Amino acid sequence: MPNLTTKDLEKLTTEHPDYQMELVGGEIIIMSPSGLESEEVGIEIAAQLRNWVRPRKLGRVTGLSAGFRLPNADRDVRAPDAVFIRGDRLRQTEIC
Repeated sequence: MPNLTTKDLEKLTTEHPDYQMELVGGEIIIMSPSGLESEEVGIEIAAQLRNWVRPRKLGRVTGLSAGFRLPNADRDVRAPDAVFIRGDRLRQTEIC
């Protein structure tokens, strides 16, 4: 079983910027392009979430291309469709 790291993922994404990749259990997973309907659902979820978060200054909303280490998976780096980050978890960035 491969034992790749986040540094390996960073190197591969730099070398192949057209590919969306995730690190799962020490393996690099190349994500297939999403279809039109899937992309519309993801953007709608992110838009609704942002419309709730921004006026309340609760944190930030991002998604699609950003990679995140989730708390329940130490070595995994995932690229979810939409992400909310609480303001108290942000470092030196303005809450929009």
